[in-house]
Amino acid sequence: MPDPVGKLPSELDQLPDRDTEETAEWAASLDAVTEHAGPHRAAYLMKRTLQHAGTAGVPVPALLETDYVNTIPTAAEPEFDGDLEMESRITAWNRWNAAAMVTRGARYGVGGHIATFASAAWLYETGFNHFFHGKEGDGSGDQLYVQGHASPGIYARAFLDGRLSEEQLDNFRQEAGGNGLPSYPHPRRLPWLWEFPTVSMGLGPLSAIYQARFNRYLTNRGIKDLSGSHVWAFLGDGEMDEPESTAALALAAREGLDNLTFVINCNLQRLDGPVRANFKIVQELEAQFRGAGWNVVKSLWGSAWDELFALDTTGALVRRLRQVPDAQFQTYAARDVAYIREHFFGAEPALAELAKLLPDAKIAELFFTSRGGHEARKVYAAYRAALGHKGAPTVVLAQTVKGYTLGSGFESRNANHQMKKLSGDQFRAMRDLLELPISDAQLNVDLVPYGHPGADSPEVRYLQERRAALGGPAPARRVHAVALPEPSDKPFQAVYKGSGKQTVATTMAFVRLMKDLMRDKETGKRWVPIVPDEARTFGMEALFPSAGIYSPLGQTYDPVDRDQIMYYKEAKDGQILNEGITEAGSMADFIAASTSYATHGEPMIPFYIFYSMFGWQRTGDQMWQLADQMGKGFIVGATAGRTTLTGEGLQHADGHSHLIASTNPASLNYDPAFAYEVAVIVKEGLRRMYGPDAEDVFYYLTVYNEPKPQPAMPEGVEEGILKGLYRFKEGTPAAADAPRAQVLASGTAIHWALEAQELLAADWGVTADVWSATSWGELRRDAMAADEALLLRGEERVPYVTRALEGAPGPVLAVSDWMRQVPDQISQWVEQDYSSLGTDGFGISDTREAARRHFGVDPQSIVVAVLAQLARRGEVKPQRVVEARERYGF
Repeated sequence: MPDPVGKLPSELDQLPDRDTEETAEWAASLDAVTEHAGPHRAAYLMKRTLQHAGTAGVPVPALLETDYVNTIPTAAEPEFDGDLEMESRITAWNRWNAAAMVTRGARYGVGGHIATFASAAWLYETGFNHFFHGKEGDGSGDQLYVQGHASPGIYARAFLDGRLSEEQLDNFRQEAGGNGLPSYPHPRRLPWLWEFPTVSMGLGPLSAIYQARFNRYLTNRGIKDLSGSHVWAFLGDGEMDEPESTAALALAAREGLDNLTFVINCNLQRLDGPVRANFKIVQELEAQFRGAGWNVVKSLWGSAWDELFALDTTGALVRRLRQVPDAQFQTYAARDVAYIREHFFGAEPALAELAKLLPDAKIAELFFTSRGGHEARKVYAAYRAALGHKGAPTVVLAQTVKGYTLGSGFESRNANHQMKKLSGDQFRAMRDLLELPISDAQLNVDLVPYGHPGADSPEVRYLQERRAALGGPAPARRVHAVALPEPSDKPFQAVYKGSGKQTVATTMAFVRLMKDLMRDKETGKRWVPIVPDEARTFGMEALFPSAGIYSPLGQTYDPVDRDQIMYYKEAKDGQILNEGITEAGSMADFIAASTSYATHGEPMIPFYIFYSMFGWQRTGDQMWQLADQMGKGFIVGATAGRTTLTGEGLQHADGHSHLIASTNPASLNYDPAFAYEVAVIVKEGLRRMYGPDAEDVFYYLTVYNEPKPQPAMPEGVEEGILKGLYRFKEGTPAAADAPRAQVLASGTAIHWALEAQELLAADWGVTADVWSATSWGELRRDAMAADEALLLRGEERVPYVTRALEGAPGPVLAVSDWMRQVPDQISQWVEQDYSSLGTDGFGISDTREAARRHFGVDPQSIVVAVLAQLARRGEVKPQRVVEARERYGF
């Protein structure tokens, strides 16, 4: 039945209307307004009514989009808490020095970006002068995620503050000498300044959300009260196209992270041109963030627009602003006033009449310079509103002009992201605009000079006083060395004993070890288990009732499995971060936890366990972010290998993660075969990462879901486990002159090697020694270090892998559940004849045995490969290889 007021069918049709007559009266009133005052007036009244309803507590849905105007009217702006004239002079010096630094560097061809900071200068300066807390209070302060391309402006401010010298500015992007500045925020390259690497676009916003969430986690678990810390993420509107940028918006709103503010510099341009040429990026972002549950503050127009909005009695101006696509507005900022009069104001008669009231100078100010992101008062009001809003995170959408103050050759130009320097004339124009006391004589040189008002100038004193009041310099990274006590040896000893007749997968062995370590009185609370909704796959459900799953709300429901021992328990002080199906979110969790030792002076020990295939392959960029940020902890690829995970097939079968991991200098990569090897590696990892001489590394372990009896640890194998290779089982010679071979195996492949060892002895009279290769990557790293020592310093040192295999008779065959390139990393340092077997190609769904025969890595394949090696050396007859192939059905 149609709606009585003539609306299209909607969800309201399912609800009873208690008073259809009253509903009809409201509809008739709206129709009357529309007829007599026009649809725009009707829309205005509806918006006002919704606004009033929200204020009155009436539960109506909020609009996803508002008009293209500032959220905070000028009359409602708070009083500006500072000296605006002084801050303008400081900002002018920083603008100049940022441009000078990049221009001076251009003579070396090292590049740099000028236009981003030019547009965002006031977004940063207002924060530094009034909002961003330093670390000289509680040691945490605020966390600042600086937009990567804006780094020249941050360096310029540090120069004005006395934290950087002219020599360092001149070494921008020239780091090889040891006194340079990295191109972007890179903590590993400039660890006293940068906390967070952000220029791999999209990772900054994602990490900021999980950092704010981790701050709440530490507070709720009673480890450190971070209620005074705020996370600020500075982003570009083009960066928001990255899927990671918006991947966790709902999480931030769901958990009420009002300790988080996004500041999006909406200069309407990305690297090659407009962000939304035919649309409006600000409106799109507003709808996206509002829909996700965020508070949205728009700061679009400067104070010059106030008079114009007051004259807009018909609403024509607001309508026109909504109509004009971003690319056209960019064109207005780059054309003359006559063009704007014709193409903007000429769109309808009411606007044309309005334009008659405006002199050319006023129109030029409106369209060329007056943006909300370029005025300290507007930015200040937006930030105050963000901090004042409770219960949800806030995004500030600040409109700017890319290249602002750099002159008409830069401002709003599509190519300005790639423009690396200013000419002498452009610097003169910039000097005049910014009213800087730099003479023509100073500019009549080959290199534009840096500018500085003096260490004891009013500007520098003001800057330093503001920072002192806010808790010291920012951004800044501080590491307070806090060595953790060694955990009890009991959990490790239990693993060293082996499993007897019980079969245990190394995945389960790792989880059991973690469970015991989490009970340690001294360090147990510092473990942070992270899992992307696969806890039961990895046997971690036993941790649910004991450790609890973190939720800021606790558990507001009765879990369906409450009557079971391992029920799903959520708690405000829960220890487990169970992220749902988001490997990217889990890695962001890991990064926040793994760097807490620096961010908050509270070392945490995260272990992130995931489906092996969906680690390095899916989130490898974040692994590099982790390395750059100098994170510590254990990332664990469970269900590892290409043939161990039965039935899942191509997209789940991982045969290459160790190859990807080997490219990361901070990652120590291990493929342990036995539970005791896992325990030795974890114990050493705790010492190296959290001991008195802590290193900036993290560990990558691969563990398997194939249950096997776990042997007790042999005597004296610890060094070999950590260095990457030791002889696990020496072969028993079948005869005094029996041919001999060395089989190196990692991970689950050692079980195939041991079976092949028996077949070789029993059926072919060949003696094989089986070695456990716990880390192909560490063997290679050690060997490369030996090569470097010889090349650069003339020091002769034999690589460990060469020494370990020295004198071992026969050829060497390396085998693993990974691509052959993984064990082949060490081939050049093995003196014996070397070959390998691996799982190259796409994964398949089948039984483990069938998959291993398919890839040629099963025990019988190892036998044939060893015989083939020996035949090439003349130690067995070639016919024996043919016989073996026939016997095993190849």
